[in-house]
Amino acid sequence: MKANATHNSKGITDEQIIDCLKRGLNHSQAAEELGCSRHNIRNRKAKLIRQGLWQHGNGNDTVPEPYYVKGKSQYYDKDGKPAGVWVKSDIDKEKQHKMMEEAIIAMCEEIPKHKPSNSLPKNTLSDLLNCYVISDYHLGMMAWGEESGADWDLKIAEETLIKWFQQAIKLSPDSKTAIFCNLSDALHWDGLEAVTPANRHVLDADTRFQKVVRVCIRLFRKIIDMLLQKHEKVVMINVGGNHDPASTVWLREMFHSFYGDTDRVEVDNGADLYCCYEHGATSLFFHHGHKRKVGNIDSVFAAKYRDVFGRTKYSYAHMGHLHSVDVKETNLMLIEQHRTLAAHDAYASQGGWISGRDAKVITYHKDYGEVSRVVVGIDMIS
Repeated sequence: MKANATHNSKGITDEQIIDCLKRGLNHSQAAEELGCSRHNIRNRKAKLIRQGLWQHGNGNDTVPEPYYVKGKSQYYDKDGKPAGVWVKSDIDKEKQHKMMEEAIIAMCEEIPKHKPSNSLPKNTLSDLLNCYVISDYHLGMMAWGEESGADWDLKIAEETLIKWFQQAIKLSPDSKTAIFCNLSDALHWDGLEAVTPANRHVLDADTRFQKVVRVCIRLFRKIIDMLLQKHEKVVMINVGGNHDPASTVWLREMFHSFYGDTDRVEVDNGADLYCCYEHGATSLFFHHGHKRKVGNIDSVFAAKYRDVFGRTKYSYAHMGHLHSVDVKETNLMLIEQHRTLAAHDAYASQGGWISGRDAKVITYHKDYGEVSRVVVGIDMIS
């Protein structure tokens, strides 16, 4: 496969780029010679490598991060003589994800800190903790009521979650501490293309990804402000999932940077897919549910958080992913899989996966474990 005379907007051909690379020019030298930017050279070179038109290095078939070589083929000129090697490459998703994480963390370093009000709510109960569990909210998803039973778009999703928290805060006890638990898949997709990250299944999307990000940040900040009016301390937990694994990273890092180490807001920015919070003799565990299921997750939590599990008498695990209720009590802990407030999309409706729509506030005592719960269904806020 030969390089053709493909031009970019500056009139530079692939053959000109390759000629510079063959002569050993670096990005800056090639950019100066061709009259373009280093960024342009770097992107064109990466494209040539993906197309198999250039081998990185002097005859070496290595490719730049995060690409990897998946094969190579010999190609020949018009006289049948070997003319070069076509290096076939693909992107290493694990390395790409790691690079995105590092970029996100770097970007968050300059975010100004937010100082919550020092005006504390009165008469909160220090022994109690309210856990507000939101799972699989799928901001940005589009659902058509005639097809799937209920409409859903970004505006409906934002309004619904605000109304849910208004009701949940009103009906739940005045605990000193609150956990705002996002059990992942808060965003319906995870980049500029509306597809699932792992399998690239095309998703029903309402809008542009940047708008989804903007609404998510605004919505979560509003929720934290609402919770701070009732509770002295708010703990934010964002669990990694399958629809928005990279977005969960920037959510954790952004909100951790935004609130800093204030006394009133604590943001867990740990990288593990399995999270834990200790409240006296009560331990709470969180996982989205795409790696382990209700029936086999208890030992994972006990092993990962051996010290916390050993210190506590009452242990509870929370999971999402399947949008339906499933509860299992084992010798180690009580495990609960949660519903979602989001409407069913076409995929769920056509597959016959129809579950109820609600979310819960579960109240835990530091000495006695779970002592109460509030269930707010979609009909209570419609």
